[in-house]
Order: sequence, then structure tokens, then C-alpha cells
Amino acid sequence: MAQVTVTIDGKAYRMACEEGQEEHLTELAERFDQYVGHLKSQFGEIGDLRITVMAGIMIMDELSEVTRKLGKLEAEVGALKASSDGTLESQRQNEQIVVSALGELASRLEGLTAKLNGRAPANMN
Repeated sequence: MAQVTVTIDGKAYRMACEEGQEEHLTELAERFDQYVGHLKSQFGEIGDLRITVMAGIMIMDELSEVTRKLGKLEAEVGALKASSDGTLESQRQNEQIVVSALGELASRLEGLTAKLNGRAPANMN
């Protein structure tokens, strides 16, 4: 386990983290310290514990909003995938109809060509 010292509200805290996660932990601590600093600038010295709790609640509020937005986006992606799948199936069906119509048209043209040339058609529907 790696060890990192982070500073929150001017106080140093030694923390353990997985190897390679030191920079990430330091960045998280810096962001948390910004919340604490923002709250202290708004409310003054109301106590470390209260400031920490308020900062935690602010972060949870933001996380809740991000989670809600993520759920909405995931639902939209699911709807788009379903729509795309339906569109692809519709396109396949339309292609089959066109191929069938072209086959029938080719057969009729062969019959007309044979009639115009004075021959009996090989197979006319």
C-alpha cells in the first residue's frame, strides 16, 4: 500500500491507497479542500466537523444529480439502440421487397421482350 499526505483545511492527513493511485487521491483531497474552503468563506468558523459534514452533503448532492443525469442518458441510449435496431430491421424488409419487385419486373420484361421478338416466354407469371 502506498502512503500519501493530503491537506484539508490546512491540516495534513496521512492516508493509504493502492499503488499508482497516489495522484488520484491527492486530486480528490484538493477538490474536497475546495469545498471546505468555499463553505468556510461563506459561513466562517462554525467548527471543523460541521464544515466537513456540509462539504460531504454538497458532494453527495452533486453525485445524486450526476447519477440522475447518467440514468437519463442511459435510458436515452437504450431507446436510440432500440430505434436503431428497428430501423435496421425495417431497412432489411424494404430491401427484400425491392429485390422481390425487381425480380418480378425482370421476369415481366423478359416476357415482353419474348413477345416482341415473336417467341413464347420461358416462364411468365
